[in-house]
Amino acid sequence: MNVSEWGRFRNAMSNNTTVETAIGAGVILIAVAFFGFAYATSGRSEGSGGYTLTAEFDNAAGVHTGTDVRLAGIKIGMVTNQRLNPDNYQAEIVMAINPKIALTDDTTAKITSEGILGATFIALEPGGSETKLADGGRIAMTQGAIDIWSMVSQALFDKGKSGGGEATPEPAPAQTTPEPAQTPKQ
Repeated sequence: MNVSEWGRFRNAMSNNTTVETAIGAGVILIAVAFFGFAYATSGRSEGSGGYTLTAEFDNAAGVHTGTDVRLAGIKIGMVTNQRLNPDNYQAEIVMAINPKIALTDDTTAKITSEGILGATFIALEPGGSETKLADGGRIAMTQGAIDIWSMVSQALFDKGKSGGGEATPEPAPAQTTPEPAQTPKQ
């Protein structure tokens, strides 16, 4: 290859590299925009602001980081952390709540789901108190998740049993004593 051919080859490769770099940068920008849009519309970004509340449940089955926190069926926050309280063996759930929603100190929290196979969420119900919960506050009145499958199996397998867990005995048939034969009168 002579010098002039080498120069043309180098210029051609330089032009191809520039085009490939521009296309690669465009693909990366489109991917970043897509992930940004997906994050913004998924509702995950809503939990990053607001104030935090803590509640303890005896059973937090189905609750995980990102689980919805709802008031009157409307999402007002999400679960940001969960851990086991080693002192009382309760599930301690930390929630981020929309700062526009001021909850009262007698608010109740209940773990529930959207039907039998629906998603689990925490339902909040405010009380009538005038005192508002502050950032870092604790919801005292809670109801844990109900284990539907154990209730169904209990209903199926305990059918025919009494409340004590033992079968009810059948009453013995009444015994009759034979009457003495009567002699005919003459």
